[in-house]
Amino acid sequence: MSIHSTDKDGVEKNFDQLVSEIDLLSFHELHAGRLVVDPGEAKIEFGETVASKLKLTSDGTKVLWPQPTDDPEDPQNWSDRRKTVQLIVVTLAAFVPDFDSGIGIAGIFALAKEYDTTTGVINNLTSNWSIFLIGTITDNAAPIRTFTQWWAGFGGLFAVMLMRKFGRLPVLFWSQLLALALLIGATFSPTLRTFAAFRCLTAFFGSCPQVTGLYVVTDIYPFHLQARKLNLWMMGNLLSPFVSPFAFGFLVARTTWRWAYGIGSLYGLVVVFLITLFMEETMYDRTVKPIPQRPSTGIRYRVESLIGITGAEMAKYRSSWHEIILSPFNIVWRPHLLGAVIFEGMLFGFGIGVNVTQAVFLGSPPPVGFGLTPFAVSGLYGTPIIATLIGELIGRYLNDWIMDVSIRRNKGVHEAESRLWACYLAVVLYVSGFVVLGAAFQQKLSIGAVIMGWGISVVAIMINTVAIYAYSNDCFPKRQGEISALVNLGRILGGFSVAYFQVPWATKYGALQTLGVEAAIVVGLFFLVIPVLQLKGRYLRECYSL
Repeated sequence: MSIHSTDKDGVEKNFDQLVSEIDLLSFHELHAGRLVVDPGEAKIEFGETVASKLKLTSDGTKVLWPQPTDDPEDPQNWSDRRKTVQLIVVTLAAFVPDFDSGIGIAGIFALAKEYDTTTGVINNLTSNWSIFLIGTITDNAAPIRTFTQWWAGFGGLFAVMLMRKFGRLPVLFWSQLLALALLIGATFSPTLRTFAAFRCLTAFFGSCPQVTGLYVVTDIYPFHLQARKLNLWMMGNLLSPFVSPFAFGFLVARTTWRWAYGIGSLYGLVVVFLITLFMEETMYDRTVKPIPQRPSTGIRYRVESLIGITGAEMAKYRSSWHEIILSPFNIVWRPHLLGAVIFEGMLFGFGIGVNVTQAVFLGSPPPVGFGLTPFAVSGLYGTPIIATLIGELIGRYLNDWIMDVSIRRNKGVHEAESRLWACYLAVVLYVSGFVVLGAAFQQKLSIGAVIMGWGISVVAIMINTVAIYAYSNDCFPKRQGEISALVNLGRILGGFSVAYFQVPWATKYGALQTLGVEAAIVVGLFFLVIPVLQLKGRYLRECYSL
């Protein structure tokens, strides 16, 4: 940004005289992907007067973006403890959708036995993230004939539209309450037709927390802390589909699968209680002039914000329905987002595709699988749990280190493309993990090889996903919800159908070819997308960012 500007008469004015023309509360949104972080650089770029008005971190080393207001109810001004409570609750809520879907992995053989069908049909209905609404299923579980909707993916898009209009809290509360009721319905379903309907509807309403986390993190935390907090939220997202097979595999081996879904319902109930008691509305209309005041206070505000009355009253200050509905379509075609979503969709999708077919690979008799007992299969699902925790630790320090080095190299300025350096490490780990895992299945290597391959690939997914979320958020700071929803939808469309073809392909040609080809696709997309974004990202942001 230039320090000087010229008026209509050609009279040059010092930039300090333009302070009144600069809205520091929305400045970070107008300069997407480029933030002046160093206070010294801020004086050079903005001038002394503007720089003196910028609020800094407590140690004075970084400029805060977004700039907090003087309102104590601004979420950016909340205490660390209050922010941490919000992060914990939204992370536990993000645990719900995939945790519920993963229960089907633990109960796959029991469900097939009770409903007199094959594990393949049950896998498609329960473990595949309940993507497809079942159009026609006979009572004896004939093969699925019609797939009509991708419920889990598109559920996130609808949730984002509602959150932009009515706020984060009421949409999160009502969606989880509905998902809980539907999961209870699945628990007591008498037929496979009824069970499938409840599971698909649970996936649709339950997917809301998977797009809420990015909103909450950016609502309450400044730029320089967002990648670290996203890492924690993403850990909940990634852990959830592994925990239920790990925990409930032992349970289902001794009792009915309904107990597993019942316990899943109890966890959903706990999350609803936590949202009711501790979650707060984090949406703050800082760019509206003047900033609207809360319509009520105290316990009344608490209740009204939870059930949506406050959101309905504040909706008049927010974007129109026309803009909200068109917003996902308005950003999905942007080249620097589209490429990142496709790359992440394939990388994440193939990884979760492995997760939902792993029970078949491990539990089926040779030559397809290892012929392990249900107890052994459940125990092996501890592998991705540990790997996710390792990925969180690596990502926590790696992202901060990359950010700090890049800011110093750029003379105090953060460029969004620096986030993508983490993808290089992720892809190397991803390929290594998939090749080792494929060889372990095909050559019937030791279980240790399965553990190493699976664990390494999950670490890679954790690192890469946080990098893509952080990069996309930097490029589109006004569209956090749409970013979450599109990345979530991309990984579903990109890879969750893997469960339909992975086992037949591996049975016919070998798991090494199957997983090797999937890894090769990811590598190809990496070279087509990541280096291009790093080289041309600034140009693309200037031309196509909102």
